[in-house]
Amino acid sequence: MPRRRTSLKSNRVNKRKHTRNLKVKGQLKKTIKKFQELLVKDTAEAKTFITKVFSQLDKAAKKNIIHPATANRRKSRLMRRLNSPAKK
Repeated sequence: MPRRRTSLKSNRVNKRKHTRNLKVKGQLKKTIKKFQELLVKDTAEAKTFITKVFSQLDKAAKKNIIHPATANRRKSRLMRRLNSPAKK
């Protein structure tokens, strides 16, 4: 247990940020999973849904929840799967 007041405050802040990060990451995972399901079923709907996925990735990167390079890499891989002729 920290003794200093600043350490106590930083623990509170870290806990709040941790819960926010978990919530955003969980929502991001759900969105990406839904996109991948749409990719198998209906590619036209997946093309419209990808903007939502990109938006969430960019927001998470902007808030430093994920690294910007990670967001860009995920966007690139998702676009590659969307545009690939052979769907798995």
